[in-house]
Amino acid sequence: MMASMKRSWWKVLVGVLLVTIAVLWFSGKLYYIKALAYNYVNIDDINLFHVRTVEAGKPQPWNIASDYNKKELNPELRKALEQYRTVAFLVVQNDSIRYEEYWDNYDASSLSNSFSMAKSIISILIGIAHDEGKIKSLDQTACEYLPDFCSPENKVVTIRQLLMMSSGLNYDEGYASLTSPVTRSYYDTDLRKQMMELRVVTKPGVSFNYMSANTQLLGFILEKATGKSISEYASEKLWQPIGAEHDAKWSLDHKDGTEKAYCCFYSNARDFARIGKLFLNKGMWNGKQVISEAYVNAAISPAPISDGDAPNTIYGYQWWLTDYMGTPVFYARGILGQYIFVVPSKQLIFVRLGHERGEKDANGELLDVPVYLSEVMKLYGENL
Repeated sequence: MMASMKRSWWKVLVGVLLVTIAVLWFSGKLYYIKALAYNYVNIDDINLFHVRTVEAGKPQPWNIASDYNKKELNPELRKALEQYRTVAFLVVQNDSIRYEEYWDNYDASSLSNSFSMAKSIISILIGIAHDEGKIKSLDQTACEYLPDFCSPENKVVTIRQLLMMSSGLNYDEGYASLTSPVTRSYYDTDLRKQMMELRVVTKPGVSFNYMSANTQLLGFILEKATGKSISEYASEKLWQPIGAEHDAKWSLDHKDGTEKAYCCFYSNARDFARIGKLFLNKGMWNGKQVISEAYVNAAISPAPISDGDAPNTIYGYQWWLTDYMGTPVFYARGILGQYIFVVPSKQLIFVRLGHERGEKDANGELLDVPVYLSEVMKLYGENL
């Protein structure tokens, strides 16, 4: 009797599963299954998706400082690094590595997911394309490059507004929701279709509203303007000129598809730090202007929009802005605590990669950021 009941329940469960799969299939939401299977994003997701290689060229290894790894991390910094399950921590100052440490079998060549630090890379590529004249003006509309995006509501959205996160599009950045647009962006297989369905719902160019869709649209614009894949253009115009030591990988929405421009650039701490060095040096790399100083300055200055009821002070062109005791800091940032921090006045860059980040306070500020800044500045913020 019991065996018969178990078989009946098993048949019911299988039936429910098959019906669910059928419903998801015909509704175009089969990605729900993948999202459920993997539960939450991870820095090691590289094998879940097709990728394209961002080829490195002739490597330009970092100098190693005379005091390399001689300074002991203070207890507060080590506690934070271990609490948030850090896998890589690197400090570069005056063009030399002063400290690096790895955890969980990571090393200097291990690839880790940038998540939204990729947004800062896309910003750089847009700037280079603009410098080259492939993008005539940042005030051109997205429609000029993406006709399928050009609904009556969307025709006024400009490249600059996408850079500033002020497009006014109907896209939700809710990471924890299975049904949110950003979950679909991560797991679904047709980013172009999703992006072309978006519509402006608030006036563009007015207020800051962080959304990955803005960066993905910039990626499509970049493809159209350059005639190349994002990875190919990144390799030629950025990764090789800055002497990356290792190839990077960029996740695609499907085999031979498009890069997830808003995230998922896989590299290592040493090569990520090169992004910081490029902007620290105003776009110059070893005597060559890779990206114009004018664009760099605009990218790391507060975008002229509002942030809630106050003027924006925290965001430029896909770069985050803050300060440490009045000292300006800009940084690339990704979910789970991926960071490239740059403190220009101290010629200081530091990179943190890992599995977790701090919670947000009542003002929406991440609690781990001030800890990393204050403790690193105590160690390496001496007058130079």
